[in-house]
Amino acid sequence: MVKLGVNIDHVATLRQARGGEAPRVVEAAREAVKGGADGITIHLREDRRHIQDFDLNDLKKAIRRPLNLEMSILPEIVRVACRLRPEKACLVPEKRRELTTEGGLDVFKKKESVRRVVRELSRKGIEVSLFIDPEIHQVRAAKETGAPVIELHTGTYANARKAKKGRELTRLRKATLEARRLGLKVNAGHGLDYENVRPVARLPQMRELNIGHSIVSRSVFVGMRRAVEEMKTVIARQRSKARPKQSGIASSPRWGSSQ
Repeated sequence: MVKLGVNIDHVATLRQARGGEAPRVVEAAREAVKGGADGITIHLREDRRHIQDFDLNDLKKAIRRPLNLEMSILPEIVRVACRLRPEKACLVPEKRRELTTEGGLDVFKKKESVRRVVRELSRKGIEVSLFIDPEIHQVRAAKETGAPVIELHTGTYANARKAKKGRELTRLRKATLEARRLGLKVNAGHGLDYENVRPVARLPQMRELNIGHSIVSRSVFVGMRRAVEEMKTVIARQRSKARPKQSGIASSPRWGSSQ
């Protein structure tokens, strides 16, 4: 079964809009866990535009699921991670003016810097993943850093239209197969929603999908718990379809587009 990490950054975005305490990030995490989230993901940005340092500390105390910290390789952020020790850390690129992460970390060009951070975090018992574009040379560079996990950037796939979407899915598949050949674990995320997640969930050896904006958006109307339950159902149905026919397990009916 592909696991689901729920990114709750945008709950903090709403809180920061007024500078108060509501909505509470910890409560969002608890509701996500009740809906079936296998982990909680947050991004501690350098400019602290949404998640704050105290959120990381509060979540570590409050939830009984792995906490995945998306983070840059800046020394300040690395020090925070080493002090608070989330179960997982995903190294991502970061630009101050971007609305959201625009692409994967260029591990190929920053291999030595990334390797040092991987080593430092690993010594603290943190499982490190690298958020990379689905390119073979980036997958191979990730292997050379010593990180055990990659997270494939699905944003280009999610934004592609018609024929280009098929080509982007092929890139994701090839990157997944290369990672498997090298002994790397594979996660994926960015821009995934209740529709476009289906082919990605069926990719071979996919371990975990980290999804935030679409779930938080859905939760505005149905609540966090149900929004997570719905995403878990979509993913589970796709994995059922991906199993070999000889397994004797029938595929579930298509998830309605209204969801």
